[in-house]
Amino acid sequence: MSLLIKSASILGERVEDVRIENGSIVEVGNLTAIAGEEVIDAVGLILLPGFVDLHTHVREPGREDAETVETASRAAAKGGYTALSPMANTHPVADSAGVVEQVARLGAATGRVDLFPIGAVTKGLAGEQLSEIGAMADSSAQVRIFSDDGSCVFDPLVMRRALEYVKRFDGIIAQHAQEPRLTEGAQMNEGEVSAALGLTGWPAIAEESIIARDILLAEHVGSRLHICHLTTAGGVELVRWAKSRGVKVTAEVTPHHLLLTDELARGYDAVYKVNPPLRSQADVLALRAGLRDGTIDIVATDHAPHPDEDKDCEWQAAAFGMLGLETALGVVVKALSETSTTIDWPLIADRMAIRPAHIGGYKTHGQPIQPGSRANLVLVDPKAVITVDRTKLASKSKNTPYDQMTLPTQIVHTIYGGTVVMKNGVVL
Repeated sequence: MSLLIKSASILGERVEDVRIENGSIVEVGNLTAIAGEEVIDAVGLILLPGFVDLHTHVREPGREDAETVETASRAAAKGGYTALSPMANTHPVADSAGVVEQVARLGAATGRVDLFPIGAVTKGLAGEQLSEIGAMADSSAQVRIFSDDGSCVFDPLVMRRALEYVKRFDGIIAQHAQEPRLTEGAQMNEGEVSAALGLTGWPAIAEESIIARDILLAEHVGSRLHICHLTTAGGVELVRWAKSRGVKVTAEVTPHHLLLTDELARGYDAVYKVNPPLRSQADVLALRAGLRDGTIDIVATDHAPHPDEDKDCEWQAAAFGMLGLETALGVVVKALSETSTTIDWPLIADRMAIRPAHIGGYKTHGQPIQPGSRANLVLVDPKAVITVDRTKLASKSKNTPYDQMTLPTQIVHTIYGGTVVMKNGVVL
């Protein structure tokens, strides 16, 4: 099966044709279609590596009422993602080889996306005893990233032991930085808005104190640390300091933390309730700057689907989390465009595809668009403007904070392993 992409703007820098055969790119240049070849007219479209999300919640197994691997794969295709890393807080928890292998198999069965499961750091996410890290690493899923996301590995001795363990195979501990004693009953960012609403505040120091501690532990052990969903200006400075010292630390930011602020909570709409919380405008600006200068390595969605009954209730009772896969590119472009008049497509490709694939060790993703690379690709219309409609989302849940928001750009085609899995906005 041969596929020819005609007249695409590769990373927004040069217009060329790309031929794909047997799942890989075989030619790039001024090419002529051959008999029987499928042709995609990509005039005016930007060609990028398929996006890689190192922080997704697919909910299966255990919460199929919110999302399944199948529905998450459809959302991924619509968002331009060709690889997802599902977090371990499923039911049962992904703290054993059997569970991570099951998730990886479910991903392969969709034929739309590669799933690289993230294993739990501790058994049952309880923060007390290390999980079967070695067994998950040696399993067919070949887990290399471990996280108790949704909970913090709060015990410094457990964190140190985890960092030491994964160092043996160059693994990563991805920390959900949240000091539990400082966030008991916390509902939103601690500040002027939380005081006005009478909601328990979530101070920045609760995140920053764990980041600082774990940077020092990672430096001491010489192991790899990844900071999940960074949200504060102080956190950005801590990561910048760590990198200046040569600590093996990477960090991610979510699309929603690049765009939304705690001011949105004033209406008590639980669609804006998320963990960690939406922060101040000053934090948002610091996150954008950190992403641009490389202090923050990647964008990760923290796609967190919930059924309506878990969000359509009073704020205090509502679940934390919001959708992210289908709107990620538009939100990131909108956020970065507020401080720039042009879209930096090479930067977008780096932060949403190349670097996350490199961090995760996903060798067939985030590759250069050149002969020999696996054809995991996305075609984007840079001039399109879309209005988000929650009723038309591919995700099984609909808890998006962007409903009826106008976003720039549109994913037109997604190609996974040489196969078109979304064509003209329609998932195949």
